[in-house]
Amino acid sequence: MADKVPKNIRPLNRYITTHNNSGQAIFSSAISEVMPVQRIPDSADFSLAYTSDHFPAQLNNDSDITEYNNYLSSPPGITISTGTVCRIVDIQPHATSPMHRTVSLDYGVVLEGEIELRGTNHAWKNVTPDAIVDGVAVPQWARMLYVLSPSEEIEIEGKKLKEVVDGIGVRAST
Repeated sequence: MADKVPKNIRPLNRYITTHNNSGQAIFSSAISEVMPVQRIPDSADFSLAYTSDHFPAQLNNDSDITEYNNYLSSPPGITISTGTVCRIVDIQPHATSPMHRTVSLDYGVVLEGEIELRGTNHAWKNVTPDAIVDGVAVPQWARMLYVLSPSEEIEIEGKKLKEVVDGIGVRAST
């Protein structure tokens, strides 16, 4: 159902800054400004906004841009064990993600619409009210930004909690 709803949220672009040979700040032209989108049927569109393989990040000689470019053709898992992952997720109208648990510290920010979070082993649901356009209800997409940093394995009273990512369209952490 939601797959048939036209996307009524602005397109995504990314702008990567770097330095020229004189040390002046510039925008990189190494990678297209348009982010590729991975469609998860009846749920969401995932965009890999940026990644880093190192913490702290290594920016010398545009090595971060080269590393990120490699992930565009071979996406990382939920997290990168030595760096960070930044994703933008567009959630289809009235859609709910599969339940999942990540072994990571996640910063999630709602950029557009209204999102409901359900639990630590969790699901996200787009609860954005339909817009009324010329007397007709128009379902609305929602958008979130996530920055994910790896964490140590989670243990509660001696029981280790594993990552559960089945069905969310992103492979387990690397």
